[in-house]
Amino acid sequence: MKRTRGKKGRVEGRTTPHKSLADIRQILGDAPRTRDMLIENLHKIQDHYHHISNRHILALSIDMSLPMAEVYETATFYHHFDVLKENETPPPSKTVRVCDSLTCEMFGAKTLLQQLESENIDDVRIQAVPCVGRCHAAPVAVVGTNPIETADTTKVKTAIDNNAFEDSEPDCISFVEYKKNGGYQLLVDCVEGKFERENIISLLEDSNLRGLGGAGFPTGRKWRILSEQPKPKMVAINIDEGEPGTFKDRVYLEQDPHRFIEGTLIAHWATDADKIYIYLRDEYAGCRKALEKELELLKQDPPCELPEIFLRRGAGAYICGEESAMIESIEGKRGMPRLRPPYVAQVGLFGHPTLEQNMESMHWIRDIISNGPEWFSNNGRHDRKGLRSFSVSGRVQKPGVHLAPAGITMQELVDEYCGGMLEGHDFYGYFPGGASGGILPASLANIPLDFDTLQPYGCFIGSAAIVVLSDKDSAKQMALNAMRFFEDESCGQCTPCRVGTAKAVKLMEKDDWDQALLEELSTAMVDASICGLGQAAPNPLRCAMKYFPEEFK
Repeated sequence: MKRTRGKKGRVEGRTTPHKSLADIRQILGDAPRTRDMLIENLHKIQDHYHHISNRHILALSIDMSLPMAEVYETATFYHHFDVLKENETPPPSKTVRVCDSLTCEMFGAKTLLQQLESENIDDVRIQAVPCVGRCHAAPVAVVGTNPIETADTTKVKTAIDNNAFEDSEPDCISFVEYKKNGGYQLLVDCVEGKFERENIISLLEDSNLRGLGGAGFPTGRKWRILSEQPKPKMVAINIDEGEPGTFKDRVYLEQDPHRFIEGTLIAHWATDADKIYIYLRDEYAGCRKALEKELELLKQDPPCELPEIFLRRGAGAYICGEESAMIESIEGKRGMPRLRPPYVAQVGLFGHPTLEQNMESMHWIRDIISNGPEWFSNNGRHDRKGLRSFSVSGRVQKPGVHLAPAGITMQELVDEYCGGMLEGHDFYGYFPGGASGGILPASLANIPLDFDTLQPYGCFIGSAAIVVLSDKDSAKQMALNAMRFFEDESCGQCTPCRVGTAKAVKLMEKDDWDQALLEELSTAMVDASICGLGQAAPNPLRCAMKYFPEEFK
């Protein structure tokens, strides 16, 4: 086998890069070198150098006693790590990311991207990226970590000129303020025995609260299952909302972070768990600052004995919204969904039974227990129960997060909560559950929006991310946008998803779709993909062909 040599005749390979190793050790400081800290440590290198070189990979593998291949494959899995090949030129130190997902494309993201690229701004890289979780203010550009809402070239250049590359900390309810207004008293009452674990779990079962991240599994039943598992047990909170159109978790986190923290601690108590892990998407830099600060204040002045709470930072991978992929990522690995069974409630984080919950589900725990299950379940329309936080974007007067009764129809949501359609726009269609939830026409705007009500139409509500289309939009083009997103975000583990999304994009980019072939491809993806990404990816294209036939004439 031929062996390559460096400029001075030394054999290239895993020779210790002493300077890089010293640099990495200085950057990491006293941070743990355990396997689960790999992604956190990669973030520190990326934040410091704005890229990760081959020598950084080697130095980190030596410092953490991990195989170099394992560090490399983990780093290259995530979009937010700029991993360089040998002798590759590092990217500019500053990056402007322009969202090109559904709502941002509708509001001119492509034009904004072209305009910024034509400016040739010194030492600034312009990137098209998937949804950044601010769809109500499209188009959005992120300068460094600083989000620019309703962005245009002038706003972006002004931020660059002012060196405004960091997201600001949101003005949220602080620990002191939350505690002053009765916060954490319910947790104290639980810990001190004023409530029984069984009673709390039964109360949640009666409330009809379901998982609000997309799957909709009954929260009380999930708590009961975990409470029956052997110790040690974990709690993992998912705040990785990467579904295009979704931003409700960010809004609640920016307003009142301690409400979900208290709910999480009650879940920890009720299930007799051991440790808590919170997984936050990397795009929410301002939220991360606030959460780090508020968690530290909580630990300094605990209302009762607290478990260990760990905050983990995502790295730009939509697939990590899937519960087992998120667990893999928390463990410092590639976010690859696991085959099931066993389920995460049996074998989850670090091999232990794990309660995985969406952040919004935990947000409502305090109110439901304090006010009784009827406070939540008595809401609802059209024979549905509960409340839903709808992330609404698109062609409406009042986009944003709207708390409305479960089972409200799309027409009612637009008319009563969103102020109607934008002037000059007629209601044409809508995504009821983000990019993966399918597309429905305006003629089906009277279907109750809730779990289990949209499946007969080839759709689902998921995380309740509503994108409203008008007669100025194309369902065919939006379906292509969604499929490009899934192609980019497929983890690549299974062939039906990896190859299917790529093949679908090529077929959908043609003016004349081969509908029979696309339907055959969709069937294979739905039947053979191992997780929800590949199974749901065909929903928009199928809906476009079924409900918008006039666009295919």
